[in-house]
Amino acid sequence: MFGLSEYPDAILRGVALGVIALIWVIVLVRTIGLRTFSKMTAFDFVVTLATGSLLASAATVTEWTALVQALSAIMALLVAQLVLARLRRGSRRFQLLLENDPTMLMYDGKILEGALAETRVSESDILNKIRSAGISDLSDVRSMVLESTGDISIISGTEEPTEEVMQEVDCCHGPLKRHVARGK
Repeated sequence: MFGLSEYPDAILRGVALGVIALIWVIVLVRTIGLRTFSKMTAFDFVVTLATGSLLASAATVTEWTALVQALSAIMALLVAQLVLARLRRGSRRFQLLLENDPTMLMYDGKILEGALAETRVSESDILNKIRSAGISDLSDVRSMVLESTGDISIISGTEEPTEEVMQEVDCCHGPLKRHVARGK
């Protein structure tokens, strides 16, 4: 690629192409915005992983056309992410096509077994998250939600979560959903 003997060429190629690819990603992130590597949705996470993989590929190519292809693919992914984020923001219907609503896993200290089965979350996952949040009693958990990102959020304390906070959370059970929606 650089016309040197095998090892010096490989070293120079790895350094030069890695730096070129990294600068390209920095330029794209600065242009598109910080949300580029967020984990707001599952799609964002996939884009982040794919970008890392393409960045690694760009640093190890042996032809300039392969470098251009990898850099173009990175740009295409990040632009697609930008377009989808704007579409999600503008349309609830489009948002539902791309991601699931958050799901209530616990409410008022009680584990919702149906929600665990539906989301394939185990009780040990729930207990682990409670312990890591420093909560010592299940009754202190007002609600636990599996977010659309795959993260688990916990609301604890004596206050009920408000309707605004619980907006879009799928409670899995009709009466419970109405109960939460009323903020009671």
